[in-house]
Amino acid sequence: MADELRKKYIDFFVARGHVVIPSAPLVPENDPTTLFTGSGMQPMIPYLLGQSHPLGVRLVDSQKCFRSQDIEEVGDNRHDTFFEMLGNWSLGDYFKEEQIAWLFDFLTQEIGLPKEKLWISVFAGDDVIPKDDEATAIWQKVGISKNRIFHYDETKNWWSRAGVKAKMPIGEPGGPDSEVFYEFTEVEHDKKFGNSCHPNCDCGRFMEIGNSVFMQYLKTDKGFEPLPQKNIDFGGGLERMLAAVHDEPDVFKIDLFVPIIDYIEKVAGQKYTSANSASFRVIADHLRAAVMLIADGVQPSNKDQGYFVRRLIRRAVRYGKQLGITQPFLGKIAEIVGKTYREAYPAVMRNVLSVTQAIEGEENKFLRTLEKGLQEFVKQTAGSAKLTAQLAFTLYETYGFPLELSIEEAQHKNLTVSGNIHQEFQKMKNQHADRSRTASVGKFKGGLADTSEAVVKYHTATHLLHAALRQVLGTHVEQQGSNITGERLRFDFTHPQVLTDREKQAVEKQINDWVAADLPVTQQTMRKDAALKAGALAFFAEKYPDQVSVYTIGYDPEKDWISKELCGGPHVTNTGEVGQIKITKEKAVAAGVRRLYLELV
Repeated sequence: MADELRKKYIDFFVARGHVVIPSAPLVPENDPTTLFTGSGMQPMIPYLLGQSHPLGVRLVDSQKCFRSQDIEEVGDNRHDTFFEMLGNWSLGDYFKEEQIAWLFDFLTQEIGLPKEKLWISVFAGDDVIPKDDEATAIWQKVGISKNRIFHYDETKNWWSRAGVKAKMPIGEPGGPDSEVFYEFTEVEHDKKFGNSCHPNCDCGRFMEIGNSVFMQYLKTDKGFEPLPQKNIDFGGGLERMLAAVHDEPDVFKIDLFVPIIDYIEKVAGQKYTSANSASFRVIADHLRAAVMLIADGVQPSNKDQGYFVRRLIRRAVRYGKQLGITQPFLGKIAEIVGKTYREAYPAVMRNVLSVTQAIEGEENKFLRTLEKGLQEFVKQTAGSAKLTAQLAFTLYETYGFPLELSIEEAQHKNLTVSGNIHQEFQKMKNQHADRSRTASVGKFKGGLADTSEAVVKYHTATHLLHAALRQVLGTHVEQQGSNITGERLRFDFTHPQVLTDREKQAVEKQINDWVAADLPVTQQTMRKDAALKAGALAFFAEKYPDQVSVYTIGYDPEKDWISKELCGGPHVTNTGEVGQIKITKEKAVAAGVRRLYLELV
């Protein structure tokens, strides 16, 4: 069971001196460089780069992750867009010897994986960085035979934020890594592939279940030098690890998915089989991901993170049609997911009503859109004898019509379907994806955890804006989310109506008065309960660990302050460094939630 595996992992490392940190939100807070939290290490970047963590040098967690780039990959037995990453970190403390030994003990002793089923990959070395013989020797020492340790180049067994070594900028840390693979179907595979397979083969015989990054080098203008602080960054997929525990290569047969699959079987009137598995998997994965994203505050829309929630729901509707499901059915899955995660993430079940409403609203809207698409199909093919790839792609992009549905409708109308329509359609789809990807990279370019001067100023301006809103509008104002780029601050907050011009001017003036006063900004590390008791604001308190950073703006952090909030930073040291601000826009986001845009002037 997932809850048991998650607990075993965390307890194992707590017993070895690690402190538990809570999962960060799926949408990185105040990080304009990336849409989603896609790995366990992403929230840890500042600490891996040398910033002190308030909880110490040994940390462990299970991090919620979402990878939008895997949406099109879902349908096989192992890809999922939402997943949990089990992680442990050493920030300049233990290194390879302890990490490998502990990981091996956890996999073989705690969760009972046969060591004969474990295969290892390590860095092969090159003319710059030597082969990682140290990791190889430790794996052999703990009990992995030499013939199950494979060596790969930097494209497989090297980690840095920029990818391969050649792309690393000056000042960037990185290092070799070592992956653990679980072997499933050795006998059946050997009949088909012989001895040509290896752990990084995508044939299905092996599944990666964990990766230990040995962050030990720094890129300098002279080449690579040893890092003074060597870090361990481990990440292991909870779902894949659980599949290995059950010796089940299909991750959709683990307990996190089974209740959803059972429900789909009921509404579809058919069993989950190899023939229809892709449709079941897409629906199960996409709805689990959509539920978790909406529970974290992302609503379906046509922009940014909301676009992907909308895309997940609409793809699930389309694949439901492939199973013969014509009525709305997705809303019920929110409750199923909430119950599945009621122990690990209770907030999902607490918000299940609003999550269900968001999913059902989007599902019904899309069903109406599909009906319009069908009408457009009839209109565009009137008097025609052929279905073209261009029309099929237009219907797909505008109305969400899958190619198969266009082909099916064409066959009903006795239209000719060209033999290469699938290739032409895919070509257009790939070109569109490339354009979208380029636009996304342009919008969110840069490294993770942007700490440019402008972004640091906006971080502090967020606290000033929050305090000013509560002073002008009332203490009912609570932050609902924020997003910072180098050009502006976006801030969502609770308030029942549109702000008047006088209210906006009052908020703006109050912030600028505080800026002119050059108030000190101080940081304290303290227990969360003590911080809250002292008046610190934390409207997402559950995401913070027991030991927190508290930023106070004012002359006396104990009694003379205008803002005190739990926050991970970074911030200026005096409000005068922020500079004057201007509110540029206000709009509604949802019922009772407003959004302000603010810029430095």
